[in-house]
Amino acid sequence: MKIFVANLSYNVQDDYLKEIFEAHGEVASARIITDRNSGRSKGFGFVEMADEGEATQAIEALNNTEIEGRNLVVKESEEKTQRPRFTNRRPYSNDY
Repeated sequence: MKIFVANLSYNVQDDYLKEIFEAHGEVASARIITDRNSGRSKGFGFVEMADEGEATQAIEALNNTEIEGRNLVVKESEEKTQRPRFTNRRPYSNDY
């Protein structure tokens, strides 16, 4: 199960995020999302846990928990919807 974690301190790194969740089960991956240009944390990340029961327990245990002075928001990740890409072209039409 993929878990969304928000309101993270900008000091939290991937390893520390993984460590927090490992107390509740096996963590497949943990990743902090960073700004493409500056490399600075955006304050949120994702954790993947193989066992759904352990993931649910981790969500319940860690949601609204204070880590480094900030209350975490922890919930199941929602699949991102694909938006159409903007192009500067006109739509194709046979009317010309």
